[in-house]
Amino acid sequence: MSEQKVQVAGDAERAPIGRKAEKVGPVVSTKMQKTIVVQVSRRVPHPLYKRIVTKHKKFYAHDETGTARVGDIVRIVECRPLSKLKRWMLQDVVRRSALAGAVAPAALDVKV
Repeated sequence: MSEQKVQVAGDAERAPIGRKAEKVGPVVSTKMQKTIVVQVSRRVPHPLYKRIVTKHKKFYAHDETGTARVGDIVRIVECRPLSKLKRWMLQDVVRRSALAGAVAPAALDVKV
């Protein structure tokens, strides 16, 4: 028996089976070891008033190497549960923050 693949209208937009969900957003906290907090925003119409509102949700993501810093725009992908709150893993840093490479204020202090 040969299997034929039938192309359904709109099938190209769907993700293949087994593909992990991914989200993009800025890092808002790196105060934990190997964990970052990413805030993802989405714009949706209000159910009653139909006005566009912005909704935010924070996701805890695993950052094994500690490469992400506060302000960076990062891409996270879903993974198996790693702890009570962590179900996401850092895939890559999309854009570095301008503040990430700045010199710490303590290094600029002049001692007299």
